[in-house]
Amino acid sequence: MGTTTKKELTNVIAEKLKQRQMLVRDIVQGFLDACIEELANGNRLEFRDFGVFETVSRAARKARNPKTGEVVEVPPKTVVDFKMGKRMRAIVNPGEAADEAESEEGANASAPAQPPAAPQV
Repeated sequence: MGTTTKKELTNVIAEKLKQRQMLVRDIVQGFLDACIEELANGNRLEFRDFGVFETVSRAARKARNPKTGEVVEVPPKTVVDFKMGKRMRAIVNPGEAADEAESEEGANASAPAQPPAAPQV
C-alpha cells in the first residue's frame, strides 16, 4: 500500500480531463482551502457517496506518558471526524456490503412468517 500525493492526484485528474496540470492543481487547492475554511467555521461537509466531514470537540483529559508513567494534562481540542459514504464503503470494503445484505436478509427471515393461503377448490 502506497501513498498518493496531491501532485500525483492532480496529474491523474488532469490527464483524465485533458486539462493543464496547473489549472487542475489550482482547482484542487481551491477546493481543499474551501473545505478547510468551512470546517474552521464549524460547518459540516457532506459529499454524497463519498462521505461526511464534521468537527468534533474533545474534552480535556488526563493521559499518561508511556516512557515515564507521568500523568499529563491534555487540553481540550477540536478534531475533524470523517464518516465514509455508502459508495466509498462498498468500494473500500467490498465484503462489508455483502455482510450487510446478508444481515438484512437474516432480519427479514426472523420476522413472523405469513400463513399459507387457503387452497382454491
